[in-house]
Amino acid sequence: MKRTERANNETRVIKFTKDYTKHALGSVLVEFGDTRVITTASAEESKPKWMDKDDCRGWVTAEYSLLPSAPNTRCQRERTKISGRTQEIQRLIGRSLRACVDLSKMPDLTITIDADVIQADGGTRTASICGGFLALKIAVEKLLATGKLSQNPIIEPIGAISAGIVDGEVRLDLDYVEDSNAQVDSNIVLTKSGKIIEFQTTAEGEPYEYSQMTEIFETAKNGIKKIVDMYDYI
Repeated sequence: MKRTERANNETRVIKFTKDYTKHALGSVLVEFGDTRVITTASAEESKPKWMDKDDCRGWVTAEYSLLPSAPNTRCQRERTKISGRTQEIQRLIGRSLRACVDLSKMPDLTITIDADVIQADGGTRTASICGGFLALKIAVEKLLATGKLSQNPIIEPIGAISAGIVDGEVRLDLDYVEDSNAQVDSNIVLTKSGKIIEFQTTAEGEPYEYSQMTEIFETAKNGIKKIVDMYDYI
C-alpha cells in the first residue's frame, strides 16, 4: 500500500480555523486531511472538588466525543457511560494540555477543552491536542484581556502527530487506511522546544527495531515542529 499523494515524512493538509463557534471562549476547527475536529475552551471560576481547599492552583481538563456519523460506520452515542477508548483519549488530551501550563498562574479557575470529532479519518486524538492547545491559547488571551487572569499560564506551545510503520516504511500522520494496516502505531506529543510529553508506540504484530523507533520519533518531531510553527499565523 504505497502513498501516492505525499512523501512518507509529509503530513496531510493541515488547517486551523479560529473562532469557529460563536459562544465558546476559544474555538478552533482542526483539519488533518479528512479528519475534522471542533475544539472549544470554556472557563469556570471554580476548581475540581477533589482539590484541597488550600490548593490555589487552577485546572485544565478535557472531554472527547465522536459524532455517530464521524467514522465510516455509525458509532453509538455515549449517553450514560463512556467507553474505555474515549476515557483514554480525553485523559491524554487533558494531561498533554496541563503539561504546557503553570496551574499556579490560573488560581481557582478551571478550563475545560471539548474535542468533538465531526469526521474521522485517523489521528483524531493528536488533532484534538493541537486544536485543544489553540482553543486554550485563545481563551487565555481573552481572560488576560478581561483581567480574570493576571499572568499568562502557558509555558510553551505543544503539538501532536501520529506516525507508524506501514509495509515496513516509517510514515507520518497516518490516515484511517494506513492506521488500520500499520505494523507499528504511535502517537507523539512534544513541546515547541522538543521536550517529550507523550510517546505512545505499539507493535501491532511482530516486534520492531530500536532504530525504527528512533526514526518514528525523529520523523514525528519534524512534523510537530511544522505544526507548531503554524500557530503563529492563527
